[in-house]
Amino acid sequence: MNPKPISESRAVKTAIVLPPDTNNLGTMFGGKVMAYIDDTAGLSAMRHSRMTVVTASTDSVDFLHPIRSDHAICLESFVTWTHKTSMEVFVKIMGEDLRTGKRTVCATAFLTSVALDEKGKPHPVPGVIPETELEKRLYDTAPARARIRNKRRKESQALAKDFGT
Repeated sequence: MNPKPISESRAVKTAIVLPPDTNNLGTMFGGKVMAYIDDTAGLSAMRHSRMTVVTASTDSVDFLHPIRSDHAICLESFVTWTHKTSMEVFVKIMGEDLRTGKRTVCATAFLTSVALDEKGKPHPVPGVIPETELEKRLYDTAPARARIRNKRRKESQALAKDFGT
């Protein structure tokens, strides 16, 4: 399986933020932002693997700035690194004041997606080829993030066992 340039997995989603998307402060619901993050990351993972994918984990999402009603939310995602059947996907979330054109990075997130075959079993994915300096930096730092994720997953499994599941 030949590795693919990161640029081949890039996905962009833009939507206007309407009043039903917002809380009592007129800013976008965090859960709505997280749904957009998952959707956009899934597109990138499918573009990279050309398979059905599922989200295995979402790293922390830190909301840095609010996105207001009548602004746009703009998400950009791409696969930064792969393991055997999993892909790390980076998502940048921006708010855009449509009247002034000012864009602000409002959040960033890393998600892990797993490729599935026709029977719903994990399937190997191609590697990635980072091209830009940012892509190279994200690629080089991905194994450390993967170790943290694996540790967190084991802790979650132990906690679930303590609760009897």
